Amino acid sequence: MMTEHFDITKFDVSKERGFLCKYDPVTVQMPELFNPIIEAAKWLPEWMATGVVRRYLKTIPEIDVTSFVNTATNEQLRNAMVYYSYFAQSWVWGEDEPNHIIPRNISVPFCLVAEKLEQFPLLPYSCYVLDNWSMLDKKGGITVENIYMMQHFSSGIDENWFKMIHVEIEAEAGQALAAIPSIFEGVDASNEQAVIAGLKEILASWQNINPTMARMVERCDPYTYFTRVRPYIHGWQDNPDLPGGVIYEGVDKFKGEIQGFRGQTGSQSSIVPTMDALFNVMHSNDPLRQYLNELHDYRPVLHRRFIEEVAKRSGLRAFVEKTENIELTELYNACLSQMHQFRALHLEYAASYINKQNSLAGNPSDVGTGGTPFMKYLKKHRDESEKHLLPVPSKKTA
Repeated sequence: MMTEHFDITKFDVSKERGFLCKYDPVTVQMPELFNPIIEAAKWLPEWMATGVVRRYLKTIPEIDVTSFVNTATNEQLRNAMVYYSYFAQSWVWGEDEPNHIIPRNISVPFCLVAEKLEQFPLLPYSCYVLDNWSMLDKKGGITVENIYMMQHFSSGIDENWFKMIHVEIEAEAGQALAAIPSIFEGVDASNEQAVIAGLKEILASWQNINPTMARMVERCDPYTYFTRVRPYIHGWQDNPDLPGGVIYEGVDKFKGEIQGFRGQTGSQSSIVPTMDALFNVMHSNDPLRQYLNELHDYRPVLHRRFIEEVAKRSGLRAFVEKTENIELTELYNACLSQMHQFRALHLEYAASYINKQNSLAGNPSDVGTGGTPFMKYLKKHRDESEKHLLPVPSKKTA
């Protein structure tokens, strides 16, 4: 029996942009109420450079967003979330010593906006990457040569390049995401050729993603990343520098109690979890698996539902096994191999951009920005994806 058509656009996903926002953040018209917020956001990199950023963040007026959150468009809410998430991170991490009390001029409006979007009140990947970019040439492609970031902490090349690489990867993933409905329909109809066509699209997408990922080293230096980019994206759960987390001053629902939330990380991207769900890749239960499960709640709500729906619908692996089609099996494995390559490169970057820098600084910790040890579990997840390769059927003889 055929199932209902799987429409990716209902989940804020597109072939052209993947999980990236479908609008141009820099052209979103914000209400006049936000003029001082937009002005402060423009000055934030300059304030950060002074070393006393909190002196300036204190001057941002506490605006009443009660009416705004009930009348604003989704695009306006997401822009507001970007601004306030950068303010909050800058307040906590922008000086030599962290500050665990976010003042009410930031925390009160920020928490209302985050609650409306069903996200946590700190910097998520969606604000760091997905909703934070624009194109230099609006008619051009979404490539690092033609994009820029709307909001920054320091405006340095390394920070920008780090985010821009992620933007291009997200756009390149759109081709793979758009192939999912036809794969589902092919599986439902036992149409091997339709599934083969869909897997070819996914493979082509990964063959663009991995070379883009490999370009990270071109303009993002490991030492600069570790000392001038990474510090500002940490969260406040399981972080030894913020025991227990932070206090959001004046936020009624938190009742003055300390709050711990996971920090921004590329692991909040929805690309790999979607592919794991589609290819029925299962990972053993370990601290990283538990951590990644937690991160699911940090994604935009529609992207969470997208991953959940793919996981619920996909019978791809069983279908490939059942058909004993050599081409289909080889394509399935080729896609898994590309995913393994991506995980291997991620592990390589974790070693050079974080673990090695920690060691050079005399710090043996391998805690990630999300607040969890990562090296040994990244290795395990890399290897687990490879273990899901299927045996290729023997060629049938007449």
